[in-house]
Amino acid sequence: MTKQLTIRGVPDETVRRLKSLSSERNESMNATLLEILRRALGTEERRQHLQRYVTWSPEDRAEFDSALREQRTIDDELWR
Repeated sequence: MTKQLTIRGVPDETVRRLKSLSSERNESMNATLLEILRRALGTEERRQHLQRYVTWSPEDRAEFDSALREQRTIDDELWR
């Protein structure tokens, strides 16, 4: 889920540099600012790092989900 932020008190020089950078990249100020935030916070690097550990195929995932569904079945006879 994405959120909307409002930033107050941004110095004029910062706005000028952001506008200039956005223009150089031929993108919106919003897109430029999101990229700056992603890089500063390292969120993309973390996502790529975690992606290395995703090794299940779609078939593996389906088999696992099926096994979980079977375990979540309530046996009515045991609860009477």
